[in-house]
Amino acid sequence: MQEIPTKRPRTAPRWLRRAGTATAAILGAAAVVLASINASASGSGEDARSQLTLIAPAGAGGGWDGAAREAQQAMRSQGIVNNAQVVNIPGAGGTIGLNKFAGMDGESTTLMIMGITMLGAININGSETTVRDVTPIARLTDDYDVLVVPADSPYDSVADLVADWKQNPNSFAFGGGSLGSVDQMIITQLAQASGIDPTAVNYIAYSGGGELATSLLSGTIKASVSGWVDFADQIEAGRLKALAISAPAPVPDIDLPTLKELGFNIELTNWRGIVAPPGISEDTKSELRAIVSEFVATPEWADAIDRNQWTDTFLTGPDFEEFLANETEAVDAIWTELGY
Repeated sequence: MQEIPTKRPRTAPRWLRRAGTATAAILGAAAVVLASINASASGSGEDARSQLTLIAPAGAGGGWDGAAREAQQAMRSQGIVNNAQVVNIPGAGGTIGLNKFAGMDGESTTLMIMGITMLGAININGSETTVRDVTPIARLTDDYDVLVVPADSPYDSVADLVADWKQNPNSFAFGGGSLGSVDQMIITQLAQASGIDPTAVNYIAYSGGGELATSLLSGTIKASVSGWVDFADQIEAGRLKALAISAPAPVPDIDLPTLKELGFNIELTNWRGIVAPPGISEDTKSELRAIVSEFVATPEWADAIDRNQWTDTFLTGPDFEEFLANETEAVDAIWTELGY
């Protein structure tokens, strides 16, 4: 198994510490939720085939929540798990959920959805708990971010947007997902590639695509980067216009230039994965991998991939462990290079 690189925790930046009170409240609520999960698991004698909890370390309606509920539906429909439930533990880009999940040592009936955004949040929040503290199970899907503006925006290209952005970066409000997210990574890399100080980016974090679209249409933010599925309906309705996609190559059925085609060396994949608590046995790990392998082979999961325009990139075992180690190192390098 390839070791996931260790990164020394950093003090959270001043602009992040202001959220301390709200974070403390969320941590308290999360503790109650997971205490309930632990009590249920330890007192019931159930195994993962009988009862499985999927933790989405984000609010309802977000990407991780959506993936968890699609997995829940696939497992229920095909009888892979008798009782599958989803529990939301939002906050700090998934690191609040991660912190609590990592404390469930040896718990064999719980999994957690995660992805590249969590790696960024670990980094930017200076989280002491990292993905080294959980058990990798599988990568599930990939999708890509798009750069969008309101339909009546004067920007008809990324070049137009960048030209105006450079005039006064501090007053140019960008929106995206949680702090440390792939959305923020793309925006900050775009700033760097355009000669803008990455630390001068005026980035506003939102909890979901609906809030982003509302803020774009109201003029609260000038532009946004988020997943294609977050904006597809608004783009098709003519209320938003998309300028570029973060994919390494053109994406079928999405008629947009890539950032690379436009001269910006930026290609980030918003992948999603699934992990188990630490301290589980090899037999438990094999069983959880089998459950995940079974639900990703169902017609329900195939339908979810099609509806959400995800890419099926299922990967498990040592290959996923190596992938997670490499992604952790790459994300740490991105934030270090950007001056965070």
